Amino acid sequence: MADSKEKLFSDFLPVSTEKWMEKITADLKGADFEKKLVWKTNEGFKVKPFYRQEDLQNLKTTEGLPGEFPYLRGTKKDNTWFVRQDIKVDNAKDANAKALDVLMKGVDSIGFTIKAKDLSADYIETLLNEICAECVELNFSTCQGHTVELAKLLVAYYQKKGYDLTKLQGSVNYDPMNKMMKKGKDVSDFVATAKELIETLAPLPLYRCINVNALTLNNAGAYISQELGYALAWGNEYLGKLTDAGLSVDEVAKRIKFNFGISSNYFMEIAKFRAGRMLWADIVKQYNPTCDCACKMKAHAETSTFNLTLFDAHVNLLRTQTEAMSAALAGVDSMTVTPFNKTYETPDDFSERIARNQQLLLKEESHFDKVVDPAAGSYYIENLTVAIAQQAWNIFLKVEEEGGFLSAVKEGRVQNDINESGKARHIAVSKRKEILLGTNQYPNFNELSNGKRPVEQKCCCGGGDKEQSCEKTIETLNFDRAASEFEALRLQTEASGKRPKAFMLTIGNLAMRQARAQFSCNFLACAGYQVIDNLGFPTVEEGVEAAMKAGADIVVLCSSDDEYAEYAVPAFKAVGDRAIFIVAGAPECMEDLKAAGIEHFIHVRVNVLDTLKEFNAKLGIK
Repeated sequence: MADSKEKLFSDFLPVSTEKWMEKITADLKGADFEKKLVWKTNEGFKVKPFYRQEDLQNLKTTEGLPGEFPYLRGTKKDNTWFVRQDIKVDNAKDANAKALDVLMKGVDSIGFTIKAKDLSADYIETLLNEICAECVELNFSTCQGHTVELAKLLVAYYQKKGYDLTKLQGSVNYDPMNKMMKKGKDVSDFVATAKELIETLAPLPLYRCINVNALTLNNAGAYISQELGYALAWGNEYLGKLTDAGLSVDEVAKRIKFNFGISSNYFMEIAKFRAGRMLWADIVKQYNPTCDCACKMKAHAETSTFNLTLFDAHVNLLRTQTEAMSAALAGVDSMTVTPFNKTYETPDDFSERIARNQQLLLKEESHFDKVVDPAAGSYYIENLTVAIAQQAWNIFLKVEEEGGFLSAVKEGRVQNDINESGKARHIAVSKRKEILLGTNQYPNFNELSNGKRPVEQKCCCGGGDKEQSCEKTIETLNFDRAASEFEALRLQTEASGKRPKAFMLTIGNLAMRQARAQFSCNFLACAGYQVIDNLGFPTVEEGVEAAMKAGADIVVLCSSDDEYAEYAVPAFKAVGDRAIFIVAGAPECMEDLKAAGIEHFIHVRVNVLDTLKEFNAKLGIK
C-alpha cells in the first residue's frame, strides 16, 4: 500500500460549482436558495453555504507569511501565547501569595488591579516579592489618574532589583476613552498624561501602556465588525494625538496594546484577529514608521461576559472553551479565560483552576501552540477574513470622516451604536434567534438558583480618589448580559414562593404530540415552571381531568395541526378559568380558535420572553 502510486480518490471526477448548484437547486425543490441557505450575518455581509478553491482567487490574504508585514498570519513565527490570570489586589501580601501559587500552576502572565490609594514603593515591593519579572508577563491597572505614578513605581522597583529592563514584558493599562464610555466622565484631555506615561516607561521597551480596551464593546453586545472597526479608530486616535504631540510613530505604536473580547462565533472570531492585524499594520504604515515592526498589533484576548449565564452555569465552560480555541488558533499574544461563575459570585479556587486549565489543555494536549495560523488557505475563513476586514474598515472610515473616535465618544455615537446592537441581540435572545443553552433553550428543568444572584457592577475603582464621582456627562455603554432578562424572570418566579405547574395534554398524532410537548416543556421551563409531560390521553376529558388532579396552573394542548380543529375548543371549554390554556403550534385554524376564545399559542415565531412575562402576570407573579 505504501508503494502504491495511485492518487487518492482518482476514481472520482472533479465536480464543478455549476454541478453542485444544480444538485442543491434540485434538492431545494423550488425553495429560494438565498432564503434557505445563504446566511445573512449581523456583521453586514452574506455567507455562502459552501466555498471552493476558486473563492480564493484574487485574495491577497493568502500571499503573506507569519511574522511578515502586514502580519495577517501573525506577528511572530510561532504560536505561543501567554496564559494570563487577573488578580484584584485588596491586600498586597495576599495577592502576592496567590500570584506565586498560580505561577506554579501553568500561568505565565498576571494582571494586577491595584487601588490608587494603596500605591507606594513598599506596596509594589510586597506585591512583586519573589516574582521573577524576567520570567513572566506582568500587567497592571489602577485608576486612570494615577497610572503615571504606578509606572514610576514599577520602573524604580525593577531598577532597584537589577533586572535587565530590555527583557521585561508587560503593560500598564491607560485608556481614558474606555473610561469615558464606561463611566460617562469627560477625560478627553489625556495627551499630556499619555505622553508622560510613554516617557516614564522608556527604560522598559517591551512594556505597553496605551490600551485599546475593545473588550468593553464586546461585553456590551457589540457585533464582531463593530468591535474591530471601532478598535482600529480608537487606536488611530491615540496614534494621531500622540504623534501630533511630538512623539514618533515608532514610539507610540510600540506602546499600544489591543485588548479584545472573544464571542462564541467560532470561525468569525478567528477571522477577526487575522483581519485586525492586517488593518492595523496598514494604518500604522501610513504614518511612515522607520521599521515595519512598529506595525505589529499586540493583541490580548479575553472571553466574553456578555453570553455568560447564571443558570446552568457550567455551560459557560463550553462557551469559554470554544472562544479560547478561536483566539488560540488566531494567534493572539496573551489570553484570559473568564471563570464560569463570574456572573454570580467572586470566582473561587476551583473556577479559576478550571479557567487556567482550559488554556493549558489547548497547549499541552491539543498542541494549538505548535502550528502558526492553521486557518491559512481555508476557503471559508479566508473569505470571512476579507469580509470582516471590509466591514470593519467601513466603520473605521466613517468614524474618521466624522471627526475621529474621541469626537464620536464625546458625542455618544459609539455608545449609541453599540447599545443598539446590544438591544438587537437581547431581542434575538428573547425570540431564540440567538441561543443561550440552559437559559432560553433546553433549560435544566429542576435547577433552582439556591441564592445565586447576578453580581452588580460597581462604579468606583478603589477609594480615596478624585475619580470616585459617578456624575455622568457622556453617554455610557449598557453591560446587561444577554441572559439577564430571562434570569430576572426565572428569579421572579422563584421569589414568588409558588412554582407554577405546566401540564402537557398530549393527544392524537404520536409524532406531533411528542414533538410539541418537548417544545412546550423547554419553552415554559425557561421561566422556572414545573413541567409535567405525558405519554398521551385517549380523550380530551381524561386529559383535562388529569391536569386538574395534578394541580396544573397551565394546560398545554399538544397535537397535530389537523387535529386541533377537533380537540382545541372542547379542551379549552373543559379547562375553563381553572388554568391558563395554551395551544402548542400555529395551526391554519388559529383564527377560528381565537374566535372561540383561545388566546395563547406558542410556536417558533413568538417572543419567548414577552410571552412568559405575560404568563407570570396572569399567574400573579410579580
